[in-house]
Amino acid sequence: MSRRAQLVLLCEDSQHEAFARRFLKRMGWNRHRIRVEKAPGGRGSGEQFVRARFPLELGEHRRRHAAQALVVMLDGDADGVDARVRGLDDACTAKGIPARRPGEPVAAFVPTWNIETWLAYLDGESVDEARKDYPRLRPERECGRHVKVLVAMCRDGKLRPPEPPSLVSACEEYAARLREVGR
Repeated sequence: MSRRAQLVLLCEDSQHEAFARRFLKRMGWNRHRIRVEKAPGGRGSGEQFVRARFPLELGEHRRRHAAQALVVMLDGDADGVDARVRGLDDACTAKGIPARRPGEPVAAFVPTWNIETWLAYLDGESVDEARKDYPRLRPERECGRHVKVLVAMCRDGKLRPPEPPSLVSACEEYAARLREVGR
């Protein structure tokens, strides 16, 4: 008999998965009870997969309480955090599912342009979220050192200035929607 997932992670790619899993584990979530739904590689847009899958996962989360929390992670690209969250809301509306409610344990993490922007920031760089050419990590699991830096900042309650606005948003999402659920 399988144990129920504590958290469902819906993400675009392996780098999102590696980063989010490590972050959530360090924040106290049981890594063995995280179910990951990741866009299949090489089969179209990861963002489109996440946007299409989100209403289904949100509906299931509410209906069956399949997990304590739902985390969605997708790149902001040129659109940014607000537009991506609106896209998730619109996808829900199109499927007849109400959008996320305030305080609901459903968080959206949207690195802009992409996760590499956050990784560069966590390496100590000053970053520009309009720039999309920060280097990729190979292999993806090398993000552990970045996650350690972020967790330390989270525990201190502040990011190092100048903070990328999309990371500020993700920290606010975590604090408002997940902090108390995962304990």
